[in-house]
Order: sequence, then C-alpha cells, then structure tokens
Amino acid sequence: MKKTLFKLHSPFNAAGDQPKAIEMLVKQRPGQSTLLGVTGSGKTFTMAHVIAQLNKPVLIMSPNKTLAAQLYEEFSLFFPENKVCYFVSYYDYYQPESYLPAQDIYIPKETKINDEIERLRVETTASLITRKDTIVIASVSCIYSLGNPIDYKNLSIPLNVGQKISREDIIKQLIFTQYKRNEVQRTSGTFQVTGNTIEVQLPYQKEKLRIELFGDKIEEISFVEKKNNNVVKAVKDFVILPAKHFVTTTEKKQAALKSIEAELENTLPKMENPLYRERLKTRTENDLEMLKEIGWCSGIENYSSHFDGRKKGQAPFCLLNFMGNDFLLIIDESHIAMPQLRGMYKGDQSRKQSLVNFGFRLPSAKDNRPLKFEEIESFFKDVVYVTATPGEYELIQSENIVEQIIRPTGLVDPTISIHSRKNQLKHLVEQIKATTEKGFRSLVMVMTKKMAEELARYLEDEKIKVCYLHCDLKTPQRTELLLKLRQGIFDCIVGVNLLREGIDLPEVAFVAIMDADLESFLRDKRSFIQIIGRAARNTESHVVLYADKRTKSMHNAIEETKRRRNIQLEHNKKHNITPQTVQRDVTKSITSLQANIAKASKLKQKIDASHSKQEAIARTIVLEKLMQEAAQSFDFEKAIELRDEYLALQKKHKI
Repeated sequence: MKKTLFKLHSPFNAAGDQPKAIEMLVKQRPGQSTLLGVTGSGKTFTMAHVIAQLNKPVLIMSPNKTLAAQLYEEFSLFFPENKVCYFVSYYDYYQPESYLPAQDIYIPKETKINDEIERLRVETTASLITRKDTIVIASVSCIYSLGNPIDYKNLSIPLNVGQKISREDIIKQLIFTQYKRNEVQRTSGTFQVTGNTIEVQLPYQKEKLRIELFGDKIEEISFVEKKNNNVVKAVKDFVILPAKHFVTTTEKKQAALKSIEAELENTLPKMENPLYRERLKTRTENDLEMLKEIGWCSGIENYSSHFDGRKKGQAPFCLLNFMGNDFLLIIDESHIAMPQLRGMYKGDQSRKQSLVNFGFRLPSAKDNRPLKFEEIESFFKDVVYVTATPGEYELIQSENIVEQIIRPTGLVDPTISIHSRKNQLKHLVEQIKATTEKGFRSLVMVMTKKMAEELARYLEDEKIKVCYLHCDLKTPQRTELLLKLRQGIFDCIVGVNLLREGIDLPEVAFVAIMDADLESFLRDKRSFIQIIGRAARNTESHVVLYADKRTKSMHNAIEETKRRRNIQLEHNKKHNITPQTVQRDVTKSITSLQANIAKASKLKQKIDASHSKQEAIARTIVLEKLMQEAAQSFDFEKAIELRDEYLALQKKHKI
C-alpha cells in the first residue's frame, strides 16, 4: 500500500452530504466529475478529504485572486505538514502594450510587480520540482506563458560538502540563474559574499542558504535564520533552483538571437508601408542589441517562442507543464472559471494582431500568449469541477455529478420574498437596520458601479455604516472591505456582482437584490442562486428580491431554492438537527495582509515625517479634530486610519 502523501488536519469530521460526496469523487478518479455543492455545504472540506486520499500533486484553479487567497488560507490550515503554494499574477498594476489604430495611439507596457507574490510564484515551481506533496492554489492566469520547466530544472546548481568548486564559479552560476549580488538589500533572489562564505536568499525557502568554502572546496552547507543568524540545520547536499522562471542556456540564447534576426529579415520585405517597416526594423534591432549586451530587453516575453525553440502556433509552457503527467486538477467556481479560460486567448490575440500589423512587433509575438481552450483541455485527465451552478460544459463532460445539498451545520437555504419597487428604499433601510440590531450584516446587490456608489451614499445619509464595492477597487482593497464587514466596522456593503462566488461571510443574514426583474446575465437563474447563497451561512438569513414582476429566472431560482430547502428541512427533522450559524474566525488572507503592509509603510512615512516632539503634539491636535469629523460623517474607515497615526505618534514621542 502506498504511503499517503497528504495529512489532513481538521477538528471535525465529514458530515451532511460530505461522506457520500467524498466516496463518490475518490471512486471516480481519474476522470471528470462535478461537485454540485450548495453554498455552505463544505465543498472545500470535501475536496480536502479527496486530496488526502490521493497520492498526487494538486492544482486548484480559482476565477480570481480574492477567492484564491481564501482557498490558500483554508488549505494551509487543512494541510500544515504539506506544501501549500499560492500562484497568481504578480502585477499590482498591469497596462499591456497595445496600439489603437483609429486614434493612432501607441500605449507602452506599464507594470507594477508585487515582489512577495513573485517570490511565492517561484516557491510554487520549486516545490513542484522538489516534492510531490504540493497543493497549488492558482488563479486562471496560470495558463499564461511561463518558462520551460526542463530548462528550469536543468539549470539548477547542485552542491555537496566536499565538492571541488571555486567561489568565482558559484557566483557565476548564481548570476546566470537570475540571482543578484546585493550586499545591502538582502531581499529574495539575492546573494551576499563575505570572504569564503556565500549566503543565498532563496525565494522558496524560509531560511537563507550558507555555503562555506575552504579554498576551492565546499566545507559546509547550512540553513540559517535570516534575522538571528542562528544555524537551523546543516546538510550534506542541496540543489539551488533558479531565482526566476525565465531562464535559458547559453546555446539556446545564441540560437534565439539568430532566429529573431532571421524572422526580421523574412518579415521586412512583406511590409508595404515604409513607416511600419522602419519602425519594426529599428525596434527589433534595438532589442537584439540589448539581448546581446545584457541578456535582457524591455518586452523580452514577445520573443519567448525563439528562446523556447517553439514552432509557430505551438503552445507555450505554463504552470500546468510544471505539474507533471499525473495530477489532480480542481476548478473552483467552474461556472465562472470555464468561460474565462475560453475567452483569454481571443482577447490576447486581438491586441497582439494590431501590434504586428502596424510594425510594433514581429509576428512571433503572437505566440507569447495564454493557452487556447483546446490546449487547456488536454490537461483535463483528472479534474473536478466545483460549483453550486454548473454550466453546460461541466454537465456534458462529467462522468459523475455529485450533489451536496445537506450542510454539516444543518443550515437550510434562506427564505425568499419579493417586494415591489414602490417604497423599496424605505423598506431596504428598515431591513438593514433590523438586521444590524440582531448583530448581523447585510449585502445589497445592484446592477452598475454608479448605482452602487449612489445607493451607498443614500444609506450613509440614513445613518447606516456602509461602503460600496466594485471592480474599480483593487483586490487588496476589496478583501480589506470584506474583512471590515465581518469585523462590524461596516454593517452593509453595496456591490455589483463581485460578491457572488465563494465569499465566506457567515455574519451576513440579509441579502437584497435590486432590479431583480431585469433579465440579464447578472439576473439569470445561476446568478440568483449564487447571490442567494451569500445568506446561506446564517440561521437568520433572508433574501428580498425588489421587483414589479416575477421573471422566468426569478421563478426558476426560487423554485430550486425551495427544492433544496425542503430536502434540508426533511433531513433535519429526520435526524433531530437544530441548525447552527457558521462560526469562522475573522482572519486575514494573503491579499489583505499585503494591503496592511502597504498601509503600515505609509503610516511609518507619516510618523517619520514628524521630527520633533513639538511637531508631533501639533499633529495630534489636528488628528483628533479630523477623527471627530470623520466619525460624525460616518467615514469610519478614515477615522480608524487617523486613530492609528494618532496612537503611533503618542507612543513614539511619549505624549
């Protein structure tokens, strides 16, 4: 019998429909299955049990960073003895290179990379290469181009005690694999040299690696605490993996340069417009010069097919290639993720085609792309689609559809009522205030960003602690607002459609859906069921649809909710179960943690700006007044930020 790779830690056992679902899903491996689980039925816990019974790496794909962060938090608690990794886009801000022919406007690529997320991405690929008990939580962006896993593995640096190698050779190999020598900033992906000792800040290791030489011979290899410099353990050998994903051999680099030159020579005669021809010639020759001199150029990813040696149209390497031949793929909230996977390639190609047509890029730039859907499907050998509302694709492809309706907590689907649009705002305010008095929270769903902002202002005038949430807010901000809702800093959030899938908010007891009778993708059966599910973790839950007529989508969603509710009530009656509201600690996910780091840095800058005690006293007087004004206008978020600065100044200057 094979030794189990994964060890599940949980204070409770599977209950409700979970045991049956776990048994059916494990039995159906490998294959394609759908876990049709209602909100709050513990789909994540079911998948944790399935993972625990399988001896293979796992990739859990999520539609966005927020849900990925939540899953990362949960699986880290379920599998503390195994490796749980987080792999999402490392851009805090991303403006892709593009050209708008109608306006004759070229927009250069502009990015802001999050160093911590970049480190976590490298940690992911390093873990997949070095250990099998790895669970990767990724966003759908994992289908975008990544370095060649074979080159990544082959360019590793194997070291062992007693090995004959000079200090200079180790330094050269580290630099070649994208490590940077920096004696001041000891950040991830850097190394420092002191005499015959080299210390490497590995992106995928908590401790730093210390290599001690005696002459041209390795005398000792050890892991050392980064802060205290205490030796954690000594090892006889270790393999240093590259600091970045995009690494290549010298031979491949030379071949790529020749290939780029050949493509340029072949493309230029085919371009009729002399302006476009000269533009392409100048840009590409400048890039070639940079690649020859320093091995890098802006927009190097557009030449990825040349460095990989890929043929025209051949699929690029991505995270899926690092997973190996036998892994379990779980697609969370598949009804959202699957359409995203289908659409990413076409959107990317449309933008790239304009760059190629007008001489900004070589035709091969189009091969720096996300996978086509049929290419993604080739990895669907052992997959579980997880959703409360499966799409047509999941239902057709799945050999096994497992329904999980009974919740371990005994909670039933919420009651639903329809209220006329007449006097709807008065009724809404009454419902929110009544919910707040019970100690619970409210969600209000609207159709547009403008409506979210206007309704939030109206509710604020009604003395409700409210904020709005939509796609214009960055991911860390959205996560932080949801956290503050759970903490009670806000009593209500007004949103568009970003609160539908996978957000775990047990404090929410009231959900309002405005304009429920406007048939659209935001108001179809699937969307209604997902929105209704936001109130399915609380015994006091209730949903109100504000509408003047009962549409087909409303009817179907209400009837499906009734069907599930009746099954749940019958089960509770049969087993004498009293429903209990979900209890979940208010913890911070990885994205909110990063937001706090940025906030702390901003606060530190403010504190440091106050040089003297006299200046600090003057500042505290101003802050006290601003806090009072913010509180009176119900801007509690601003008041808390001002209070933090006020307390920090008092502590620093002992005021």
